Amino acid sequence: MAELKLMKGNEALAEAAIRAGVDAYFGYPITPQTEIIEYLMMEQPEKRTGMVVLQAESEVAAINMVYGAAGTGKRVFTSSSSPGISLKQEGISYMAGAEIPAVVVNVVRGGPGLGTIQPSQADYFQSVKGGGHGDYKLYVLAPASVQEMADFVEDAFDIAFKYMAPVLILSDGLIGQMMEKVYLKEQKPRWTDEEIYKMHNDWATFGRKNGRERNIITSLDLKSEKMEKRVHRLYKKYAQMEEEDLRYETIQCEDAEYIIVAYGSSARIAQKTVDLARAKGIKVGLLRPITLFPFPKKQLMELTKQVKGILSVELNTGQMVEDVRLAVEHKVPVEHFGRTGGIIHTPEEILEALQQKLIKG
Repeated sequence: MAELKLMKGNEALAEAAIRAGVDAYFGYPITPQTEIIEYLMMEQPEKRTGMVVLQAESEVAAINMVYGAAGTGKRVFTSSSSPGISLKQEGISYMAGAEIPAVVVNVVRGGPGLGTIQPSQADYFQSVKGGGHGDYKLYVLAPASVQEMADFVEDAFDIAFKYMAPVLILSDGLIGQMMEKVYLKEQKPRWTDEEIYKMHNDWATFGRKNGRERNIITSLDLKSEKMEKRVHRLYKKYAQMEEEDLRYETIQCEDAEYIIVAYGSSARIAQKTVDLARAKGIKVGLLRPITLFPFPKKQLMELTKQVKGILSVELNTGQMVEDVRLAVEHKVPVEHFGRTGGIIHTPEEILEALQQKLIKG
């Protein structure tokens, strides 16, 4: 049955996966996302729904298990945190090239290297620019609450199967570890093998079932002309994502003279900054990209007709700010404010940066 519970973001995501009828999870523990695999192990979903949960021997093994299982038409996902996601990049690139639907969750921690276990948004470039080798992109959802950690699981699988592509849920240690009330949907049944065969017979691997020829899933094309066509086909999908599945939220942008652009936990904090600024008579609005790819480029360009400047707020040294600048084509000043090393900015710090960089600057 549907329920309202108090949960960590990581726990809510794991429970939502069970209730969404996901078939399998393959992962490896790493702070600050370990609660995902811990929760799944403790809940024993194999007894509830038949869902398989397996701790692999490494992140590399986990992503290749996802590749193999997802190739049978099953709904499969994995999760990790920054260094672990780096290890998964080769497999993610393989899945993108082979057009395999699956979900990857990154609960970001600070880097580079082992860095810190504290929250960060320093994996933006890795997430939206491809990450692994070759010409490909991921559809990237950025939750800003525990509720969205739960809701985006089913959404991510819907998108993955719509476009036959891996999808990334890009969270961070703050959203993953914080506790909030979350509404959990009713349990959905897993697809039966017969349903999967009917829905995905044209691509999934079932062997020679019912006398059909085997499907071969690969990202390899040794003929250059065929490989070029494959890449062009992928990019047609990405263009379709921009047209049909772009997501964003605007807060008090109607009369805004200055805009803050922030996603995830930074957007939560910046929402308070908007209130503080308006209390001082400064007309500030917030644009929150919910999908980091596709990115709300047209919406930002439209706002340049009314605003005097834009501040990109991120938990990094400046990554999304490049996409903001590209989107607005230098029609208005764009500045960046961020903290790193696991330090989380305050609403007051963001307001001070806005005033120093754009209003007085």
